[in-house]
Amino acid sequence: MVSYIIRRLLLMVPTIFGILTITFLVIQLVPGGPLDQIRQMVERSEAGGGMEAAGGAQFGESEASRQGGLAPEDFEKLKKVYHLDRPWYERYMRTFIWFSRKDPDSSLLTAFFTWDNWDGMLLLKFGDSFYRNRNVLELIMDKLPVSASLGLWSFLLTYPSCILLGIVKAVREGTRLDIMTSILILIGYSIPGFVLAVLIIVLFGPGDAAIAHLVPLSGLTSAGVYGYEQWSLWAKVMDYFHHVAAPVICLSIGSFAVLTILTKNSVLEEVRKQYVLTARAKGLSGKRVLFKHILRNSMIPLVTGFPSRFVAIFFTGSVLIERIFNLDGIGLLGYTAVIQRDYPVVMGNLFVMTLLGLFLQLITDICYVLVDPRISFESRST
Repeated sequence: MVSYIIRRLLLMVPTIFGILTITFLVIQLVPGGPLDQIRQMVERSEAGGGMEAAGGAQFGESEASRQGGLAPEDFEKLKKVYHLDRPWYERYMRTFIWFSRKDPDSSLLTAFFTWDNWDGMLLLKFGDSFYRNRNVLELIMDKLPVSASLGLWSFLLTYPSCILLGIVKAVREGTRLDIMTSILILIGYSIPGFVLAVLIIVLFGPGDAAIAHLVPLSGLTSAGVYGYEQWSLWAKVMDYFHHVAAPVICLSIGSFAVLTILTKNSVLEEVRKQYVLTARAKGLSGKRVLFKHILRNSMIPLVTGFPSRFVAIFFTGSVLIERIFNLDGIGLLGYTAVIQRDYPVVMGNLFVMTLLGLFLQLITDICYVLVDPRISFESRST
């Protein structure tokens, strides 16, 4: 197991290199880079009410800028700021690791051992955002707790409930309980999470047309409300769950059907196997056979899908849910960065999510052995 974990950790390096390389190439081919975005912003600003020619001359504005768009000298300065004046291979290397001497007067040996002269995401140096004027890693760390809260509570709500419900449906297959719960979870599966979120906001949000004002306006807490600092710990905890309840329900609603039916089918498949008949023939009780033998083997497909479902919360559902409930999380950050062509945020966000997904996949493989000790990752000679 130790040697397998070491091999998997070493394999993460080329995997990250491959993913970031493909993303870098796609970024180079996609039209509308950050300079084009800034030029459009300037043109929209001027079209909406820019300064008149006389006013522009008074403030020393260049002729090219007065006529619309960026002045050539400003364009070149922005290219230097964003490192777009460098050759493609240097920009590619800067994505991973790069050495550049900031002080030309310092010796090469001194500069080599100076931390500030090194850049690259492998050193956890993601650079600064083009538009937010902040370090990318700080941005991700600020947004991650929001998405992590949604993902964690959605997981804790979905997995135990679905496993328990799937076991009950398998034990009582064909009964009225099985049929009614199947209808309910399929109805929930047919409703997209973002549609349910809009419905909740309309019916129970802060708007005037709401039936009851149960869903807060935005955020995970009421930190901006006057007197929040004087609230008791219990009041702050309840306020947190008040804010997070609706987004978590919307994120979890689509997973109930998949996980519940998967659990039910896995249990039913194990029930029909020979070892179950043997265990019952030996006189073991039904509960002992179910929880010690059947459930342990039927958990393997559920463990398999854990990383993809957990990471998908950050990439897919949380983008729309965060937007609807005004939650400033990492999903919305990544979406906004792609739209704005904020390359450092896109690459940094992808690096963190890829690293998280690879580690979760490793944890999944370790869980295989914990669930079923018969599974071994050691190579066997034939």
